[in-house]
Amino acid sequence: MKIVSYCVAFAAMMILGVSFAAAAPADPVSILSLAGHHADVAVAMAMMIPLNSRARGIMAVRGDGANATAVLNELRQTFETFKAEREKEMADIRKGLADVVQSEKVDRINAEITKLQSALDQVNATIAALKVGGADDGKPLSAERREHSRAFNQFFRRGIENGLRDLEVKAALRTDSDPDGGYVVPDEMESTIDRVLGTVSAMRTMARVISISAGVFKKLVNQGGAVGGWVSERQVRPETPTPRLSELEFPAMELYANPAATQTLLDDARIDIEQWLADEVSITFAEMEGPAFVSGDGVGKPRGMLSYDTVDNANYAWGKLGYIASGVAAALTDSTHNGADALIDLVYGLKAGYRNGARFLMNRKSQATIRKLKSKTEELYLWQPSIQVGQPATLLGYPLVDDDNMPDIGAGKFPIAFGDYQRGYLIVDRMGIRVLRDPFTNKPYVHFYTTKRVGGGVQNFEAIKLLKIAAS
Repeated sequence: MKIVSYCVAFAAMMILGVSFAAAAPADPVSILSLAGHHADVAVAMAMMIPLNSRARGIMAVRGDGANATAVLNELRQTFETFKAEREKEMADIRKGLADVVQSEKVDRINAEITKLQSALDQVNATIAALKVGGADDGKPLSAERREHSRAFNQFFRRGIENGLRDLEVKAALRTDSDPDGGYVVPDEMESTIDRVLGTVSAMRTMARVISISAGVFKKLVNQGGAVGGWVSERQVRPETPTPRLSELEFPAMELYANPAATQTLLDDARIDIEQWLADEVSITFAEMEGPAFVSGDGVGKPRGMLSYDTVDNANYAWGKLGYIASGVAAALTDSTHNGADALIDLVYGLKAGYRNGARFLMNRKSQATIRKLKSKTEELYLWQPSIQVGQPATLLGYPLVDDDNMPDIGAGKFPIAFGDYQRGYLIVDRMGIRVLRDPFTNKPYVHFYTTKRVGGGVQNFEAIKLLKIAAS
């Protein structure tokens, strides 16, 4: 029977590949269902990651090492071509023979590099998400949690509670006694949602993430004051100042999604209900979280990194984020100013203790601009592609993370951040994702009001520095 199952799985893969090549619609879930439990995990990962159209055709960036390595090699070759064409463009400009066609060629190659790096980043993000805690710990579920999962499935399909609230307590899933807060989803579903959040939300993969059982997480920060000194055996020990402690609060705000399904869909035993709900709500949660962690105002949502007061790094004070000016009023660089200087100043504006774990954060358009920058002395490009699968591109030797929630380069903007986000930014997850089943509001659809409570904010203002587009 196993041989038959493997043959069916292979046939399913072939059908799926042909349908992609022919650009014909295909239902991957239906096709894979033919393969039973023996379908290869790599095939599943390949289908989870979308295809990327490029100048050389369509290529699926899959979770297996071979295809990811092929993209990495193509990225390296394309970057070498970019450097050669960029050199030719700059030589023509220096001779006063600027060629529009050559400049457009460089821009096309630059855009190709962005697509290749973005494709590779998808694989890297998936790998990072699995490490961040989005996957289960590999331990078998307890009998209580298996029983809760079965009861939750019945509640989801039929609205039958079957003592579900008591099962939550037995399975150690509930940490409060709110009778109207919905039912906590099973571990497998929450794990799937967290894994997608870790893939889509760049800040979640970098920041410190903790689970809390209360509505607010409070943290005391020592701002100094406990002064010491060296003394001899009989020397008087003078009294030292008392440490100054500041309290930071991180309230958990509510995030929701409200997917709907027909009762016919719910009655279909072949539909994996937990996977369906996780797929429906995870992207919604992730797309709401990402912008909030970067620029959220803290009102009904997490407080984003860029919403805090800023100050010139030379006048840095606790409670504000220090910035380095680009040196150009409305750009990173111009004909008389090399933006590399500002980036180097940004790196060394961060204390040495934070630089070991630091990385750059910016969007793809900013990366395309920085990719053209070279150091003044060695004439080396500051941006370098990934050197292996699972590793990001680097800038000045530091990892570079792509987040399109960061602003574009423009006057007065903060398009680039650099810091140790594990120490600088904190994300708090209120334990448990809850679901309220509503079969009445919009017949014949059954709505599933799904909520997650999450907060965030800067916890160490020394650990993050910003680049400001300004003359000074």
